[in-house]
Amino acid sequence: MRKRARFLVLFDIDGTLIRGAGPHHRLALVKGIRDVTGLSATLNGVATSGTLDRDLIRLAMRASGASERRVSFLLPRIVKESEKAYLRHCPTDLKAKLCPGVPELLRALNGSDAAIALVSGNLARIAWRKLECAGIRQHFALGAFSGDGQTRAGLAKTALELARARRIVDEHVGVVLIGDHPNDIAAAKQNGFGSVGVATGLAAANELADDDPDLLLDDLREVTPEHLLRHARPVP
Repeated sequence: MRKRARFLVLFDIDGTLIRGAGPHHRLALVKGIRDVTGLSATLNGVATSGTLDRDLIRLAMRASGASERRVSFLLPRIVKESEKAYLRHCPTDLKAKLCPGVPELLRALNGSDAAIALVSGNLARIAWRKLECAGIRQHFALGAFSGDGQTRAGLAKTALELARARRIVDEHVGVVLIGDHPNDIAAAKQNGFGSVGVATGLAAANELADDDPDLLLDDLREVTPEHLLRHARPVP
C-alpha cells in the first residue's frame, strides 16, 4: 500500500493546466439548455472565467426568461445533456493546448511526497475529458467540480475532504492551490491553503498580485516541486 502523501497540490484546469481549448465547452452548455428547455440561451458577453458551470447555466437561463424555480428543477437534466454534448463534439487532442511547464511539473510532483487533485468549476465529465485529451489524466488522484460545492472555496474544501476520506493524504497534510484567477487565490485563502497564482489565463500577473498570493508565477516552468511545496500550509 502506498504511503499517504504529506502534501496535496490542487490545480484549476482552464487557464492553469490548459488554455485556448476552443468554444466546445461553452457551446456544450448552451446545447444542453436548448435540448432540455428549447430556450435559445447564449453565453455571449458572459465572463465565464472563474465561474462555475452550474452558475453559467443559471445565468444563461435566467437571461432567457426562465424562473429560478424552473432553473432548479431542470438543472440536473441540463448538466447531463451538456456533458454528453461536450463528449460528442470536443477536440480529441488537446496536448498542444497545455500551458507551459505543465507536463514537466506534473511528472515531477508524481515523484515527490505529494498527491495531485483538481478543483474546477467545470462539470465533472467535461473536466475529465479535457485532461484525457490533453494526455494528463493519469496524474490526478481525484477532483472536485461544479456541483460539489456552491463556491470555488467549497470545491477546494471538498477536494481535501475526498483526499482524506480515501486515505490518500496524511492527517496533517499541507495543501496548496494553483490557479489563474483571483477566485482561485481567494478559495485557497478561505480554506487556509497556500495560494499560487499563475498568469497563463485571462488575468495578468499584476491583477493576480492585487490578491496577494503566496507565490506568483508567469507560468509553471518557473517552479519546482520543492519550491512549490514550501508554500503548502498544514490544515487541521
